[in-house]
Amino acid sequence: MTEWHIITCEYPPQVGGVSDYTYLLASALAAAGDRVHVWCPAAGCDSPPAPGVVVHRELGRFAPGDLRRVGKKLDEFSAPRRLLVQWVPHGYGYRSMNLYFCAWLWSRAAFHHDQVEIMVHEPFLAFGSGSLKQTSAAAVHRVMATVLLLAACRVWVAVPAWEVYLRAYAFGRHVHFTWLPVPSNVPPVADSESVALARAIFAPARGFLVGHFGAYGRPTGEFLTAFVAELLGRNPAGIVLLLGHGSVAQRDEILRQHPSLVGRVHATGVLDATEVSVHLRACDLLIQPYPDGVSSRRGSVMSGLAQGLPIVTTFGHLTEALWVESGAVALAPAGDVGTMVKLTERLLTDKAERNRLCGAAKSLYQQRFDLGRTIATLRTAGSSYSEPSSGEEFRCASQ
Repeated sequence: MTEWHIITCEYPPQVGGVSDYTYLLASALAAAGDRVHVWCPAAGCDSPPAPGVVVHRELGRFAPGDLRRVGKKLDEFSAPRRLLVQWVPHGYGYRSMNLYFCAWLWSRAAFHHDQVEIMVHEPFLAFGSGSLKQTSAAAVHRVMATVLLLAACRVWVAVPAWEVYLRAYAFGRHVHFTWLPVPSNVPPVADSESVALARAIFAPARGFLVGHFGAYGRPTGEFLTAFVAELLGRNPAGIVLLLGHGSVAQRDEILRQHPSLVGRVHATGVLDATEVSVHLRACDLLIQPYPDGVSSRRGSVMSGLAQGLPIVTTFGHLTEALWVESGAVALAPAGDVGTMVKLTERLLTDKAERNRLCGAAKSLYQQRFDLGRTIATLRTAGSSYSEPSSGEEFRCASQ
């Protein structure tokens, strides 16, 4: 039995991908028989129940005083403590430049004998992609990464590319990097009546229902607006359903730019996992564009794979080779609206190919991304780095 101390910037009822991931991970580790403590900021209401998980809402604003208080509470547990940190640089306050937080983790390893492990969801901002302020933050993020790598005995990466990005900031120090793909946080629900009801509400009597599930950041939102306008402009019988946090605002933006599409673009807003599964399964296929390409860090595409749905997505510089080799998704170049529309239209007229993609999606998910594989990898990880079973796992499709 292992005792885990998961440190995270967000946890339910807070909304976010890291929040959902941490809840899923903590619940599964506890169900496997481990003792699990989650350290996180305060929230306006209680966390959803998770048997065996103790939630400590002690991290406040991640200020020095908050971290000293949490450190004293951690010292009440037997050493060595296993700290699993969910890392996104913008999650820990101070305008994403909380260098003190990283130094605190280093001190936990250096002086308190804690085993610090970092789960990297995102490593740092890129240079040259924004204002001078953003460039300054990107520089600080690299200093933060250097300190984190000094603290860590192991680094888990959501995509293999993060190892490539981070390795230089170890400055020759041997650090264990291991790929740990993000599983789906939407379990499939076998409720055909609810699926039929959702389809009756949103799908046209004769036509298709295309869905998208995501968080609707600016690059994706701009792509979706152009995609939906072109797809529905060419196909009068089509309907698009947007799911998830931000979907209502995205629908409103599409309709603001294209008022002729009123009644043909719908949004659900935030749903619980059961309702997400039902509405995903009501769709004929999903479109999941990503500006850097589909990859194993994208929980939204994992939700579609786990449901066994046909998916049209994009490949880019972060896309691992398995997305091409598995044949489990239809791929268009990132940013190419026209090609994605044509792929979608082709699939909508080819039921046999959609059925093939359904089977391939479910198979890929079970073989590579299932939560059980994540938990087994974490629980069996020792202090020594073990190479992945195949070097193919670390190649990108764009290479």
